[in-house]
Amino acid sequence: MTAAATKEAKLEELRELISEVLEIEPEELTNDGNFVNEYEADSLRAIEILARLEKKYKVEIPQGELPRMENLNAVYEVLAEFTNEQV
Repeated sequence: MTAAATKEAKLEELRELISEVLEIEPEELTNDGNFVNEYEADSLRAIEILARLEKKYKVEIPQGELPRMENLNAVYEVLAEFTNEQV
């Protein structure tokens, strides 16, 4: 699997997880749509996204990273940093 295909597969996994938390359909969640402005996410949903990421990927991400995790691409970037994956 190429790096691009791997990234797309990971983005799709993240899209499923995050859309479930935001209570929207996965296809409604764009890669760069702002969670707060476009999907009305609040701090509780942000923490729930963080908790689900930590559980699914068995990684610990500091809550201080939450402000960076404003859209799907940003979540991917942060997750890649903390799981030591190539972006």
